[in-house]
Amino acid sequence: MLTADLDYALPEALIAQHPLEPRDHARLMVVDRAAGTLTHSRFDAIGNWLRAGDMLVANDTRVLAARLRGRKPGGGKVEALLLRRLDARHWLALIGGRNVRDVVFERGLLAVRAQVIEQRSSGEVVLAFASAIDDVLGELGETPLPPYIHAPLADAERYQTVFARMTGSAAAPTAGLHFTPGLLARLQGGGIGLRFVTLHVGIDTFRPIRASEVEAHDIHSEWCSVSAETAAAINATRQAGGRVVAVGTTSVRALESAGAALAPGAPLEPFEAMTRLFITPGRPFQVVDAMITNFHLPRSSLLALVGAFMGMRQLREAYQEAIQSQYRFFSFGDAMLIV
Repeated sequence: MLTADLDYALPEALIAQHPLEPRDHARLMVVDRAAGTLTHSRFDAIGNWLRAGDMLVANDTRVLAARLRGRKPGGGKVEALLLRRLDARHWLALIGGRNVRDVVFERGLLAVRAQVIEQRSSGEVVLAFASAIDDVLGELGETPLPPYIHAPLADAERYQTVFARMTGSAAAPTAGLHFTPGLLARLQGGGIGLRFVTLHVGIDTFRPIRASEVEAHDIHSEWCSVSAETAAAINATRQAGGRVVAVGTTSVRALESAGAALAPGAPLEPFEAMTRLFITPGRPFQVVDAMITNFHLPRSSLLALVGAFMGMRQLREAYQEAIQSQYRFFSFGDAMLIV
């Protein structure tokens, strides 16, 4: 598949710079794959397209306060973005600043020393902190926002889902940002289940596919987990005829990673690993029956995943309609339900 097939022209004015209030008032485009129809609605009405016995599966990852600001001992500003915790003192990171080896990260009265001990060809570094920073990271760091969001965020919690609990992501699972406790309660009251997976989102989620052919893209790895409880609930839901509705591409990636080694129709089993699963058009889905997602960056692996699920023709039609109808795009933008 040519990467150019994942390209589209997006007016910059449609890139959402602020989250909507309340969360569940975003617009919702509903795409019925079998009927070939497209319907405009609002996110808080999503229950109209779900039914008793369905189960939502959402990503409960929480975004790290991963942006650190500091200085070199001899002067000069340094900024780092933590990507993944390797152990108590070591983190994989991106770092800005020239010839950085030793650095002091500071915020308020808090100061922590670190050293760059490895430079990787991918541009990432390994930072060794003088001591474990898990307990002070919330004070030391700031919540990072995607590079296309230029407006400051008054409340950092608006870049967290209401069910975020497992800290470890460099970016939010943005389809989940639309849910409120009230909406979740109404859906569960209508017989719709809710379970969680964990996938810690990496910064590569924002990087475009640069290879001319999609399959040549070197997909990023992300840690994910599907618990025994969630696997059992999914198996029971499907056995009873309900649908597994993944909340976001990250939940899809976690579930399909767990299902990748299974024979068609085999029960899902607990799963925990680093995944490099790259879902592209033509790949069958083993676990997911429906998907909630935002509108994604051109030439991205996320767009390839959505195209694999709904078909490239319907994807192009949906995105063309979204642009013509002035939907809001990307992390703080509107949503799509694909059934």
